[in-house]
Amino acid sequence: MTEPTDAARLDALLTARHSCRAFRPDPVPQEVIADILQSAQKVPSWCNAQPWKVTLCSGAATAALRAELHSAVAKDGAAPDLPFPERYSNEYKTRRQACGWALYEAVGVTKGDRAASHAQMLRNFDLFDAPHCAIISSPKELGAYAALDCGGFITAFTLAAQARGIATIAQAAVATYAPTLHRFCDIPEDRNILCAISFGYSDTTHPANQFRTTRAALADFTDWLE
Repeated sequence: MTEPTDAARLDALLTARHSCRAFRPDPVPQEVIADILQSAQKVPSWCNAQPWKVTLCSGAATAALRAELHSAVAKDGAAPDLPFPERYSNEYKTRRQACGWALYEAVGVTKGDRAASHAQMLRNFDLFDAPHCAIISSPKELGAYAALDCGGFITAFTLAAQARGIATIAQAAVATYAPTLHRFCDIPEDRNILCAISFGYSDTTHPANQFRTTRAALADFTDWLE
């Protein structure tokens, strides 16, 4: 049998990775988490600054974080460190809506059922029952390029986890409540909270994990200059 090439193995990981929205409660061994972090750490960064900081919640800390987030949502305490998108237009709006409706269809939320869609939105702050949550932050003084570098780290984290059979979901929704995260996780105010990564073993039988998003065609996102 021919061994798969490095390119084929990478493409298989990219294809298998998805945003998991239902996790089993089983914790991931700490040594596996350490391996994931050390793999993700190998991504490039501007001047090799490596601006990412990971604040990792497990066990009781994850349960307490869920409670803090739900309290913040109830008090309307949204205040992200970075401004959220002003709007989604054109193809970006179309893709966002397609993802949302695919999720709703998978979990049985019908169009117009605001109570059910609100309940599904709140699942973000349950961390989809993940046993672990990593909060990613970067130094404010390093600006947008530090956030860009952290995006590479987040992608590498999800792929390193996938390679070890661990499911992930990167969550901007959690970062909406930055004041809560700064306080609860003791993250200094001179750092921007960028997102959370909830992770653990996938509940593969859950309806929320039964759909996959599509990707744009090459011609839709590439301009060739020769």
